[in-house]
Amino acid sequence: MGNSNKVRIGLIGAGNIGNVHLQEFGKLAELCEIVAITDTYLPLAEARAQQYGIESVAPTPQALIERLDIDAVIVAVPNQSHASLTISALEHGKHVLVEKPMGLDSAAAKDIVRAQQKSGKTVMVAHQMRWEWLPQLVKSQIDRGELGHIYTAKTGWYRRKGIPGWGTWFTQHGQSGGGPLIDIGVHMLDLAFYLMGEPKPVSVYGSTYAEFGPRKKGIGSWGKPDWNGIYDVEDLATAIIKMEDGSSLTLEVSWAVHMDTDSTPFVHLMGSEGGAFLKGNEGKFLTERFDQPVDIPLIAPIEDEGARVKLSRHFIDCVLTGQAPITSAETGLRSNLIIDAIYESSRSGGEVKLDWSL
Repeated sequence: MGNSNKVRIGLIGAGNIGNVHLQEFGKLAELCEIVAITDTYLPLAEARAQQYGIESVAPTPQALIERLDIDAVIVAVPNQSHASLTISALEHGKHVLVEKPMGLDSAAAKDIVRAQQKSGKTVMVAHQMRWEWLPQLVKSQIDRGELGHIYTAKTGWYRRKGIPGWGTWFTQHGQSGGGPLIDIGVHMLDLAFYLMGEPKPVSVYGSTYAEFGPRKKGIGSWGKPDWNGIYDVEDLATAIIKMEDGSSLTLEVSWAVHMDTDSTPFVHLMGSEGGAFLKGNEGKFLTERFDQPVDIPLIAPIEDEGARVKLSRHFIDCVLTGQAPITSAETGLRSNLIIDAIYESSRSGGEVKLDWSL
Protein backbone atom coordinates (compact mmCIF):
# COMPACT_ATOMS: atom_id res chain seq x y z
CA MET A 1 0.00 0.00 0.00
CA GLY A 2 2.81 2.33 -0.79
CA ASN A 3 4.13 4.60 1.94
CA SER A 4 0.75 5.01 3.63
CA ASN A 5 -1.91 2.78 5.11
CA LYS A 6 -4.41 3.86 2.48
CA VAL A 7 -5.72 1.35 -0.05
CA ARG A 8 -4.65 2.52 -3.50
CA ILE A 9 -7.38 1.99 -6.09
CA GLY A 10 -7.56 2.03 -9.88
CA LEU A 11 -10.90 2.69 -11.59
CA ILE A 12 -11.72 1.05 -14.91
CA GLY A 13 -14.67 2.86 -16.46
CA ALA A 14 -15.27 6.61 -16.23
CA GLY A 15 -18.96 6.60 -17.18
CA ASN A 16 -22.02 7.17 -15.00
CA ILE A 17 -21.44 4.35 -12.53
CA GLY A 18 -17.70 5.04 -12.45
CA ASN A 19 -18.50 8.61 -11.48
CA VAL A 20 -20.65 7.32 -8.62
CA HIS A 21 -17.70 5.31 -7.31
CA LEU A 22 -15.48 8.38 -7.54
CA GLN A 23 -17.95 10.35 -5.44
CA GLU A 24 -18.49 7.67 -2.80
CA PHE A 25 -14.91 6.45 -2.35
CA GLY A 26 -13.93 10.12 -2.21
CA LYS A 27 -15.86 10.33 1.07
CA LEU A 28 -13.43 7.79 2.57
CA ALA A 29 -10.24 9.71 1.92
CA GLU A 30 -8.80 8.63 5.27
CA LEU A 31 -8.96 4.98 4.14
CA CYS A 32 -8.32 4.96 0.42
CA GLU A 33 -7.27 6.90 -2.63
CA ILE A 34 -8.19 6.47 -6.30
CA VAL A 35 -4.81 6.97 -7.93
CA ALA A 36 -5.49 5.90 -11.52
CA ILE A 37 -8.38 5.83 -13.96
CA THR A 38 -8.99 4.62 -17.50
CA ASP A 39 -11.80 4.32 -20.02
CA THR A 40 -12.22 3.20 -23.61
CA TYR A 41 -12.89 6.89 -24.29
CA LEU A 42 -9.76 8.43 -22.78
CA PRO A 43 -10.93 12.07 -22.94
CA LEU A 44 -13.65 11.14 -20.43
CA ALA A 45 -11.09 9.52 -18.13
CA GLU A 46 -8.90 12.61 -18.43
CA ALA A 47 -11.83 14.86 -17.55
CA ARG A 48 -12.66 12.76 -14.48
CA ALA A 49 -9.02 12.77 -13.42
CA GLN A 50 -8.95 16.55 -13.56
CA GLN A 51 -12.29 16.84 -11.77
CA TYR A 52 -11.32 14.54 -8.88
CA GLY A 53 -7.59 15.18 -8.69
CA ILE A 54 -6.57 11.68 -9.79
CA GLU A 55 -2.84 11.49 -10.36
CA SER A 56 -2.73 9.20 -13.39
CA VAL A 57 -4.74 8.25 -16.50
CA ALA A 58 -3.82 4.79 -17.76
CA PRO A 59 -3.89 4.29 -21.56
CA THR A 60 -5.67 0.91 -21.26
CA PRO A 61 -7.34 -1.23 -18.58
CA GLN A 62 -4.48 -3.71 -18.80
CA ALA A 63 -1.91 -1.00 -18.21
CA LEU A 64 -3.81 0.05 -15.08
CA ILE A 65 -4.09 -3.54 -13.85
CA GLU A 66 -0.38 -4.16 -14.29
CA ARG A 67 0.67 -1.21 -12.12
CA LEU A 68 2.56 -2.44 -9.06
CA ASP A 69 1.46 0.46 -6.86
CA ILE A 70 -2.26 -0.36 -7.04
CA ASP A 71 -3.89 -2.60 -4.41
CA ALA A 72 -7.43 -2.83 -5.77
CA VAL A 73 -9.41 -2.29 -8.96
CA ILE A 74 -12.99 -1.17 -9.51
CA VAL A 75 -14.55 -2.65 -12.66
CA ALA A 76 -17.31 -0.30 -13.83
CA VAL A 77 -17.71 -1.18 -17.51
CA PRO A 78 -20.34 -2.94 -19.68
CA ASN A 79 -21.23 -6.47 -18.60
CA GLN A 80 -19.34 -8.34 -21.31
CA SER A 81 -15.97 -7.18 -19.93
CA HIS A 82 -16.59 -7.90 -16.24
CA ALA A 83 -15.07 -11.38 -16.23
CA SER A 84 -11.97 -10.72 -18.34
CA LEU A 85 -11.00 -7.60 -16.40
CA THR A 86 -11.76 -9.12 -12.99
CA ILE A 87 -9.76 -12.26 -13.74
CA SER A 88 -6.82 -10.27 -15.11
CA ALA A 89 -6.82 -8.07 -12.02
CA LEU A 90 -6.83 -11.13 -9.75
CA GLU A 91 -3.97 -12.71 -11.70
CA HIS A 92 -1.99 -9.53 -11.12
CA GLY A 93 -2.59 -9.63 -7.37
CA LYS A 94 -5.36 -7.04 -7.17
CA HIS A 95 -8.53 -7.05 -5.09
CA VAL A 96 -11.64 -6.33 -7.18
CA LEU A 97 -14.93 -4.51 -6.73
CA VAL A 98 -17.00 -5.41 -9.80
CA GLU A 99 -20.31 -3.95 -10.84
CA LYS A 100 -23.32 -6.23 -11.19
CA PRO A 101 -23.89 -8.67 -12.74
CA MET A 102 -20.60 -10.29 -11.80
CA GLY A 103 -20.50 -12.23 -15.08
CA LEU A 104 -22.23 -12.11 -18.43
CA ASP A 105 -23.41 -15.65 -17.68
CA SER A 106 -22.74 -18.47 -15.23
CA ALA A 107 -19.75 -19.77 -17.22
CA ALA A 108 -18.04 -16.38 -16.84
CA ALA A 109 -19.03 -16.26 -13.17
CA LYS A 110 -17.47 -19.68 -12.54
CA ASP A 111 -14.28 -18.48 -14.19
CA ILE A 112 -14.20 -15.57 -11.74
CA VAL A 113 -14.82 -17.82 -8.72
CA ARG A 114 -11.98 -20.15 -9.75
CA ALA A 115 -9.64 -17.19 -10.28
CA GLN A 116 -10.61 -15.70 -6.92
CA GLN A 117 -10.01 -18.96 -5.09
CA LYS A 118 -6.61 -19.36 -6.76
CA SER A 119 -5.56 -15.78 -6.02
CA GLY A 120 -6.83 -15.51 -2.46
CA LYS A 121 -7.78 -11.91 -3.18
CA THR A 122 -11.13 -10.20 -2.52
CA VAL A 123 -13.87 -10.14 -5.13
CA MET A 124 -16.91 -8.12 -4.12
CA VAL A 125 -20.01 -7.48 -6.24
CA ALA A 126 -21.32 -3.91 -5.98
CA HIS A 127 -24.89 -4.59 -4.81
CA GLN A 128 -25.70 -1.36 -2.99
CA MET A 129 -29.28 -2.33 -2.11
CA ARG A 130 -28.09 -4.54 0.75
CA TRP A 131 -26.62 -1.44 2.36
CA GLU A 132 -29.75 0.72 2.36
CA TRP A 133 -31.00 1.49 5.88
CA LEU A 134 -34.30 -0.36 5.37
CA PRO A 135 -32.89 -3.79 4.41
CA GLN A 136 -30.26 -3.40 7.14
CA LEU A 137 -32.98 -2.72 9.73
CA VAL A 138 -35.12 -5.62 8.53
CA LYS A 139 -32.10 -7.96 8.52
CA SER A 140 -31.31 -7.05 12.13
CA GLN A 141 -34.84 -8.10 13.13
CA ILE A 142 -34.62 -11.29 11.08
CA ASP A 143 -31.37 -12.20 12.81
CA ARG A 144 -33.13 -11.74 16.17
CA GLY A 145 -35.75 -14.28 15.10
CA GLU A 146 -38.64 -11.80 14.81
CA LEU A 147 -39.85 -13.34 11.53
CA GLY A 148 -39.22 -16.93 12.56
CA HIS A 149 -38.66 -19.27 9.59
CA ILE A 150 -38.92 -17.39 6.28
CA TYR A 151 -40.55 -20.01 4.08
CA THR A 152 -41.34 -17.92 1.02
CA ALA A 153 -40.70 -14.46 -0.41
CA LYS A 154 -41.65 -12.36 -3.39
CA THR A 155 -39.54 -9.65 -4.96
CA GLY A 156 -39.71 -7.50 -8.05
CA TRP A 157 -39.26 -4.26 -9.83
CA TYR A 158 -41.81 -3.24 -12.46
CA ARG A 159 -40.71 -0.35 -14.61
CA ARG A 160 -43.64 0.76 -16.72
CA LYS A 161 -41.69 2.61 -19.43
CA GLY A 162 -37.99 2.19 -18.78
CA ILE A 163 -36.08 0.44 -21.57
CA PRO A 164 -32.54 1.91 -21.33
CA GLY A 165 -30.34 2.82 -24.30
CA TRP A 166 -32.39 1.08 -26.97
CA GLY A 167 -30.06 -0.41 -29.58
CA THR A 168 -26.90 0.06 -27.48
CA TRP A 169 -25.08 -2.61 -25.44
CA PHE A 170 -27.92 -2.49 -22.90
CA THR A 171 -30.31 -4.22 -25.33
CA GLN A 172 -27.88 -6.57 -27.08
CA HIS A 173 -27.73 -9.98 -25.45
CA GLY A 174 -24.15 -10.63 -26.50
CA GLN A 175 -22.95 -7.55 -24.62
CA SER A 176 -25.38 -7.27 -21.70
CA GLY A 177 -26.34 -10.90 -21.07
CA GLY A 178 -30.05 -10.02 -21.06
CA GLY A 179 -32.67 -7.38 -20.36
CA PRO A 180 -34.35 -6.38 -17.08
CA LEU A 181 -33.67 -9.82 -15.59
CA ILE A 182 -29.89 -9.30 -15.56
CA ASP A 183 -30.09 -5.50 -15.22
CA ILE A 184 -32.44 -4.95 -12.28
CA GLY A 185 -33.55 -8.50 -11.50
CA VAL A 186 -30.03 -9.31 -10.32
CA HIS A 187 -30.39 -6.60 -7.64
CA MET A 188 -33.67 -8.02 -6.39
CA LEU A 189 -32.33 -11.58 -6.33
CA ASP A 190 -29.32 -10.52 -4.28
CA LEU A 191 -31.42 -8.49 -1.83
CA ALA A 192 -34.01 -11.23 -1.36
CA PHE A 193 -31.40 -13.92 -0.73
CA TYR A 194 -29.65 -11.68 1.79
CA LEU A 195 -32.86 -11.15 3.74
CA MET A 196 -33.89 -14.82 3.49
CA GLY A 197 -30.62 -15.90 5.11
CA GLU A 198 -28.73 -17.01 1.98
CA PRO A 199 -30.56 -20.30 1.27
CA LYS A 200 -29.11 -22.45 -1.52
CA PRO A 201 -31.24 -22.39 -4.71
CA VAL A 202 -31.57 -25.74 -6.50
CA SER A 203 -34.12 -25.28 -9.29
CA VAL A 204 -35.89 -22.61 -11.32
CA TYR A 205 -39.03 -22.30 -13.42
CA GLY A 206 -39.37 -19.08 -15.38
CA SER A 207 -40.60 -17.21 -18.43
CA THR A 208 -39.36 -14.15 -20.30
CA TYR A 209 -41.20 -11.90 -22.78
CA ALA A 210 -40.29 -9.22 -25.33
CA GLU A 211 -43.49 -7.38 -26.18
CA PHE A 212 -42.23 -3.77 -26.23
CA GLY A 213 -38.57 -3.53 -27.16
CA PRO A 214 -38.76 -5.14 -30.61
CA ARG A 215 -41.41 -2.54 -31.53
CA LYS A 216 -39.30 0.33 -30.12
CA LYS A 217 -41.90 1.01 -27.44
CA GLY A 218 -41.51 1.36 -23.68
CA ILE A 219 -38.42 3.56 -24.07
CA GLY A 220 -37.03 5.08 -20.86
CA SER A 221 -34.82 8.08 -20.17
CA TRP A 222 -31.58 6.23 -19.27
CA GLY A 223 -28.97 6.13 -22.02
CA LYS A 224 -28.97 7.50 -25.57
CA PRO A 225 -30.85 5.28 -28.06
CA ASP A 226 -29.24 3.96 -31.22
CA TRP A 227 -32.18 3.42 -33.51
CA ASN A 228 -29.96 1.53 -35.97
CA GLY A 229 -28.92 -0.85 -33.21
CA ILE A 230 -30.26 -4.18 -31.94
CA TYR A 231 -32.87 -5.25 -29.41
CA ASP A 232 -32.69 -9.00 -28.76
CA VAL A 233 -33.40 -9.21 -25.01
CA GLU A 234 -36.54 -9.55 -22.91
CA ASP A 235 -38.52 -6.66 -21.44
CA LEU A 236 -40.25 -8.74 -18.71
CA ALA A 237 -39.24 -11.82 -16.73
CA THR A 238 -40.97 -13.89 -14.07
CA ALA A 239 -39.75 -16.92 -12.13
CA ILE A 240 -40.10 -19.11 -9.08
CA ILE A 241 -36.92 -20.33 -7.41
CA LYS A 242 -36.89 -23.35 -5.10
CA MET A 243 -34.33 -23.79 -2.33
CA GLU A 244 -32.57 -26.78 -0.82
CA ASP A 245 -34.34 -26.15 2.51
CA GLY A 246 -37.81 -26.12 0.89
CA SER A 247 -38.31 -22.35 0.87
CA SER A 248 -39.10 -20.48 -2.34
CA LEU A 249 -38.74 -17.08 -3.97
CA THR A 250 -40.87 -15.48 -6.67
CA LEU A 251 -39.25 -12.87 -8.92
CA GLU A 252 -40.96 -10.44 -11.30
CA VAL A 253 -39.15 -7.64 -13.18
CA SER A 254 -39.80 -5.49 -16.22
CA TRP A 255 -38.39 -2.62 -18.23
CA ALA A 256 -41.78 -2.00 -19.81
CA VAL A 257 -45.27 -3.20 -18.96
CA HIS A 258 -48.87 -1.95 -19.07
CA MET A 259 -49.76 -2.03 -15.40
CA ASP A 260 -50.39 0.30 -12.48
CA THR A 261 -46.91 0.60 -11.00
CA ASP A 262 -44.80 3.35 -9.49
CA SER A 263 -41.59 1.64 -10.70
CA THR A 264 -40.33 1.05 -7.16
CA PRO A 265 -38.46 -2.14 -6.17
CA PHE A 266 -40.14 -4.30 -3.52
CA VAL A 267 -39.65 -7.37 -1.33
CA HIS A 268 -42.28 -9.34 0.61
CA LEU A 269 -40.93 -11.71 3.28
CA MET A 270 -43.29 -14.30 4.76
CA GLY A 271 -42.16 -15.97 7.98
CA SER A 272 -43.70 -18.25 10.57
CA GLU A 273 -43.68 -15.55 13.28
CA GLY A 274 -43.92 -12.39 11.19
CA GLY A 275 -43.48 -10.82 7.82
CA ALA A 276 -41.86 -7.76 6.34
CA PHE A 277 -42.64 -5.54 3.38
CA LEU A 278 -40.03 -3.30 1.79
CA LYS A 279 -40.83 -0.90 -1.02
CA GLY A 280 -38.27 1.73 -1.88
CA ASN A 281 -37.60 3.56 1.38
CA GLU A 282 -40.84 2.48 3.02
CA GLY A 283 -41.34 -0.68 5.01
CA LYS A 284 -43.30 -2.38 7.75
CA PHE A 285 -43.18 -5.42 9.99
CA LEU A 286 -46.33 -7.56 10.05
CA THR A 287 -47.35 -10.01 12.76
CA GLU A 288 -50.27 -11.12 14.94
CA ARG A 289 -50.95 -10.20 18.57
CA PHE A 290 -53.99 -11.15 20.68
CA ASP A 291 -55.54 -12.79 17.61
CA GLN A 292 -55.34 -9.51 15.69
CA PRO A 293 -53.10 -8.51 12.73
CA VAL A 294 -50.48 -5.91 13.71
CA ASP A 295 -48.50 -3.69 11.32
CA ILE A 296 -45.46 -1.79 12.59
CA PRO A 297 -44.00 0.89 10.31
CA LEU A 298 -40.21 0.93 9.99
CA ILE A 299 -38.62 4.33 10.59
CA ALA A 300 -35.43 5.60 8.99
CA PRO A 301 -32.53 6.35 11.35
CA ILE A 302 -31.80 10.01 12.06
CA GLU A 303 -28.30 9.67 10.63
CA ASP A 304 -27.29 7.34 7.80
CA GLU A 305 -24.15 7.78 5.72
CA GLY A 306 -25.73 6.17 2.67
CA ALA A 307 -25.69 2.76 1.03
CA ARG A 308 -22.87 3.44 -1.40
CA VAL A 309 -20.55 4.77 1.28
CA LYS A 310 -21.24 1.73 3.46
CA LEU A 311 -20.61 -0.55 0.46
CA SER A 312 -17.31 1.22 -0.26
CA ARG A 313 -16.27 1.06 3.39
CA HIS A 314 -17.02 -2.67 3.50
CA PHE A 315 -14.86 -3.28 0.43
CA ILE A 316 -11.95 -1.42 2.01
CA ASP A 317 -12.41 -3.37 5.27
CA CYS A 318 -12.32 -6.65 3.33
CA VAL A 319 -9.14 -5.62 1.53
CA LEU A 320 -7.45 -4.64 4.81
CA THR A 321 -8.60 -7.57 6.96
CA GLY A 322 -9.04 -10.42 4.50
CA GLN A 323 -12.64 -11.03 5.58
CA ALA A 324 -15.05 -12.31 2.95
CA PRO A 325 -17.40 -9.62 1.59
CA ILE A 326 -21.12 -10.15 2.12
CA THR A 327 -21.54 -9.92 -1.67
CA SER A 328 -18.79 -12.40 -2.46
CA ALA A 329 -17.93 -14.04 -5.77
CA GLU A 330 -20.08 -16.99 -4.68
CA THR A 331 -23.16 -14.75 -4.33
CA GLY A 332 -22.41 -13.36 -7.79
CA LEU A 333 -22.27 -16.89 -9.17
CA ARG A 334 -25.59 -17.71 -7.52
CA SER A 335 -27.28 -14.82 -9.31
CA ASN A 336 -25.77 -15.80 -12.66
CA LEU A 337 -26.83 -19.44 -12.21
CA ILE A 338 -30.42 -18.40 -11.49
CA ILE A 339 -30.56 -15.91 -14.37
CA ASP A 340 -29.21 -18.48 -16.85
CA ALA A 341 -31.73 -21.01 -15.56
CA ILE A 342 -34.63 -18.59 -16.02
CA TYR A 343 -33.64 -18.01 -19.64
CA GLU A 344 -33.23 -21.75 -20.21
CA SER A 345 -36.57 -22.51 -18.55
CA SER A 346 -38.28 -19.92 -20.74
CA ARG A 347 -36.80 -21.59 -23.83
CA SER A 348 -37.53 -25.17 -22.77
CA GLY A 349 -40.79 -24.65 -20.91
CA GLY A 350 -39.63 -26.80 -18.01
CA GLU A 351 -37.93 -26.67 -14.63
CA VAL A 352 -34.15 -26.24 -14.68
CA LYS A 353 -31.80 -27.64 -12.04
CA LEU A 354 -28.86 -25.47 -11.03
CA ASP A 355 -25.35 -26.80 -11.68
CA TRP A 356 -23.06 -25.55 -8.91
CA SER A 357 -20.02 -27.53 -10.01
CA LEU A 358 -16.86 -25.55 -10.75
